[in-house]
Amino acid sequence: MKKINTSPLSGMQELLPTEQAIFNQLKQNIGDVYHHYGFLSIETPLIDRQEILLAKAGGDTEKQIYKVIKTAEDDSKSDQALRFDHTVPLARYVVEHNNDLAFPFSVTQIGRNFRGERAQRGRFREFYQCDADIIGREKLPIAYDAKVIACIHDALKTFNLPNMVIRISNRKVLAGFLQALNLSDKTGAISNVIDHAEKVPLETTREHLAKLGLSETEVGQVCDFMFTNGSYSEIENKLTEILGDKIEAVREGLDELKEVFTILDQKQGISSTIIDFMIIRGLDYYTGTVYEIMLKDHREIGSISGGGRYENLASNFTDQKFPGVGGSIGLTRLFFILREYNLLPKVEQKQPIDYVIFPLTANEYTFSFELADKLRAEGKNVDIDFDDRKLGAKFNRAAKIADFAIVVGESEAKSRTVSAKNLVSGELTEIKL
Repeated sequence: MKKINTSPLSGMQELLPTEQAIFNQLKQNIGDVYHHYGFLSIETPLIDRQEILLAKAGGDTEKQIYKVIKTAEDDSKSDQALRFDHTVPLARYVVEHNNDLAFPFSVTQIGRNFRGERAQRGRFREFYQCDADIIGREKLPIAYDAKVIACIHDALKTFNLPNMVIRISNRKVLAGFLQALNLSDKTGAISNVIDHAEKVPLETTREHLAKLGLSETEVGQVCDFMFTNGSYSEIENKLTEILGDKIEAVREGLDELKEVFTILDQKQGISSTIIDFMIIRGLDYYTGTVYEIMLKDHREIGSISGGGRYENLASNFTDQKFPGVGGSIGLTRLFFILREYNLLPKVEQKQPIDYVIFPLTANEYTFSFELADKLRAEGKNVDIDFDDRKLGAKFNRAAKIADFAIVVGESEAKSRTVSAKNLVSGELTEIKL
């Protein structure tokens, strides 16, 4: 019977060793792909000043951060907090070290973040994010947007996921479209309606737009816009049909979309790529390219990755301009969802320990240490079991954690030769020092 509640806090993921091994392998795969694409690894502190973390935050972010209280200080005096994403700490990092960095700066951060929001299925308060960002000084060519999306896509390919779809858009197209309709003053509200349109019936979306004061014609035009998707030529023709001679209002965004789409569409090994104006993301954050990656056959899961371009990463910290583009894989949430849908990749299950050595008496300890050191020098993971349980119980334990077991008695220590027993097949392999 438990003396106290030993279950993890709500919103905290805790895995058994076999699941943790899969999680770690997926994390390693993501990091490997990021590095193959030329991204450099950094780590920023888990704890930062609140004024840094909240510099560009909006909405309920301040209510969601975990404040760090030193000793018995009053909560109101706390000036530090746990980071809630990688982007804000990255902005501080770039400003602090910009004279020592080579721009464009391709950087990856893989680590834990914390948000004190209500825990739900698939939404955690402690979670791993795997971010890849490219930061420029003063300017950053649009081709980097395609590089980030391709990198994130290829990292997800290591999961062997079925039928991924890359959906890209550009916030400048939406801004230009609403400007052409003289609806710029309602950009935020209309963007919010579009952002939720996939989750509600079309009639509900039309009602929400009408409540914003849009005429029936304008409601129809906005709906035509948000449901526009396909190749570049298809979406350009559709926008020309809707806007007519006002098409130039969206030209800058269209040109950027064309470049990103063309690179991705022609890249070998890329999944289906479409332009989709239903993709909004970060109403107060992203300024150009935005993207999401989904599973075509499991749209109910939602996006499995997303990101986009921001005009100035560090505008709250410096007058220097650092445009950037980034993407992220929320690994904790993705792992949970893929496990729920039985979509986790088949990772080769290998025991964490290669050999367990059983010295029968204290007289064999010295030789057992020597044997373990020899095997470790060969790159093996070795455990020595000194417990005084019966040999059968030791073998039962070893079978749960190791591939081989070695019994060291007086004769083995004297001959300096042992037999390693395969704990699955029972086959014996001789090892001689």
